[in-house]
Amino acid sequence: MSIETELKLRITPEALARLKRHALLRKYAVTRPVTRRLYNIYFDTPKLALHKSRKALRLRRAGRQWIQTLKGGGSVRAGLHQRNEWEVPVSRPELDFSMSLEMGGAGVVDWDVLLPQPVRKKLHPVFVTDFSRSVRLLDYQGAEIELCMDRGEVSTEQHSMPLCELELELKSGEPRQIFELALEILDVVPVELELVNKAEYGYRLLSGYTDAPVKAAVPEVKGSEAITEVLQSLVWSCLQHLQTNLRGAMACDDAEYLHQMRVALRRLRVVLRMVEKLRKDKQLSTLINEAAALCKALGKIRELDVFISQTLQPMCKRIPNHVGLEALLAVAGQRRAAYYAAMRGAGRAREMQCLILNFSIWMCGPYWLHAKETPQLRVFATHQLCKLASRFSRDSKQLKSPDMHKLHALRILVKRLRYSAELFFCLYDKRASKAFLAKLSEIQEVLGRINDISVANRLLDELSDEAFLAVNSLPESCEGIALVRGWIAHDLLHEFAALHNAVSCFNKQPVFWDK
Repeated sequence: MSIETELKLRITPEALARLKRHALLRKYAVTRPVTRRLYNIYFDTPKLALHKSRKALRLRRAGRQWIQTLKGGGSVRAGLHQRNEWEVPVSRPELDFSMSLEMGGAGVVDWDVLLPQPVRKKLHPVFVTDFSRSVRLLDYQGAEIELCMDRGEVSTEQHSMPLCELELELKSGEPRQIFELALEILDVVPVELELVNKAEYGYRLLSGYTDAPVKAAVPEVKGSEAITEVLQSLVWSCLQHLQTNLRGAMACDDAEYLHQMRVALRRLRVVLRMVEKLRKDKQLSTLINEAAALCKALGKIRELDVFISQTLQPMCKRIPNHVGLEALLAVAGQRRAAYYAAMRGAGRAREMQCLILNFSIWMCGPYWLHAKETPQLRVFATHQLCKLASRFSRDSKQLKSPDMHKLHALRILVKRLRYSAELFFCLYDKRASKAFLAKLSEIQEVLGRINDISVANRLLDELSDEAFLAVNSLPESCEGIALVRGWIAHDLLHEFAALHNAVSCFNKQPVFWDK
């Protein structure tokens, strides 16, 4: 058995051709490229038992040789795939379970342990990957990295899809060096960190999978774990949440993708505030600032998404054919389209890939080796939650009128408290923590709606001149703006009353971390 460590990068055929000709590869190459065709047959049971257990079994033909490979376990972090791998040569394109498998210095293991006999009896081909692979070995800053350029297709009996990707497999060296090489490649051609491997694409074709926005999945932490390990796991989780929604945000108009990206960035910033308590670090400070800048840029688009879908479009339906309202909707839509176009431009796309790569380099670097000693995880978590809850209790009692500045600050504080509680709730009584989070979420939702009203007023100020030019009529333009302001002013009074009720209900319950 070996542990395969590789970084997958999605690339277009045009960019792949450019990279092949670039001096970057000649700079680090220690072998000439060798090209061969790889034909792979993947097997599973009718109910896809292997896929459900996060395993993949294939037969690969490389030249005249057939190799049987089983992969399983491992993890994916920012495109870095690490999996256990067992390989045995076979004489023909048929599965052969007669040979034991090497365990990498730990003896041998029988196939019965990895794939029980009842499972093996049900195996049949489910899909094929067929691609050309150009391989060269690189010496990158002392690390030995195999660069594979793959181009071909994944196919089932009924469907197929093209594939074009780079694989950087670490033969010796440190994982951060793969990310550093990817950053250099990104300076040459556009690439995208790839979370999905070829086998998973085959299964997606098989099941008819369609992309959809993905919500955060918080890794379950245990009180026995070291704080550094938990915080690392949480950072990787936030980065994965960001990445899984990035492609959708860049490709389609479903606003939920962008919303989930912003949630990922906000959660990431909450975790990084905790990380800073371990040890100050210049690179970390830079990354925090870059994440904040990206969150702010995406926030401008999100504001228009919400203003259009929750204010202007409902009003246009309620008061149809109103020239002033329709003009506001048109200019807001134009600005939104311009913001999305800027986000999807090559420059911004590269910035986002750079950010994830730089985070990955830092995560694999020496920072975590020199972090100072910290208290036990539960002590650390309780301290963070107590501090945030105390601030919320103090600040929420000071709200006597709709002061937008104070409400905005309270909204940020509530997010920090909620995300922190979600990250650590597994350490405490789950029933009490879920009740606490439910009440806190209600407050966050009300504060969110109040913030949308504040943003709507600001956007009305910004868009009013453009709306007037669109209709070329001052009275109709002014009437449209006045209608919107009246609508949201009524909503503000309602939401402020709802906030007091939500805070009152929340303050009646005990905090879950005292149990």
